[in-house]
Amino acid sequence: MTEFENEQIKALGFDEEKLKKSLGLRELTGGETNYPYPEKISSRPTLELNGIWGGFQGEGTKSVIPNEAHAKITCRLVNNQKPEKLIKKHLEEQAPKGCTIKVTLQDTGNPFLTPIDHPMIQKAAEAYEQVYGKAPVYKREGGSIPILSDFNQVLNSPVVLMGFGLPDENLHAPNEHFNLENFDKGILTICSFLELI
Repeated sequence: MTEFENEQIKALGFDEEKLKKSLGLRELTGGETNYPYPEKISSRPTLELNGIWGGFQGEGTKSVIPNEAHAKITCRLVNNQKPEKLIKKHLEEQAPKGCTIKVTLQDTGNPFLTPIDHPMIQKAAEAYEQVYGKAPVYKREGGSIPILSDFNQVLNSPVVLMGFGLPDENLHAPNEHFNLENFDKGILTICSFLELI
């Protein structure tokens, strides 16, 4: 990340205690230790465990030592990382001695990044400022939309993603919701963006 982007993250006013309380956590753990938490969840690669199973799954107890276990994961890769090789290699390197690992890739997409100084990104920023009355803060964000990399690479076209959700809207979680004011302002912002370009 550039120094400007680091300053933008600081401008967000990240409150670790408030986030821990909202998530019901005692600590924010995981990720690379030499990066601040807001950067870990926005612009750094991630590997998330979404489901795990093995051995006895029924109610109650049973002394079963399983001979295999399964896990479902998702990852956020960053620019120039290739999912087909990187994920399998990383998991194989992390497997305990004596264990074999089988990786089945399902949905994959190549990561990409449209630089914040690109003219289309700057027009989007101008549109936000017109509608919301203040300049936006630039924050990288992960997303799983594989076709976007194709637009970027095959069509040589910039991709501009414009977000309107708020941090407390529980994106991809129970009780997910969307603020109606931002729904209305989002429509106005997109219209303004289209007029500007």
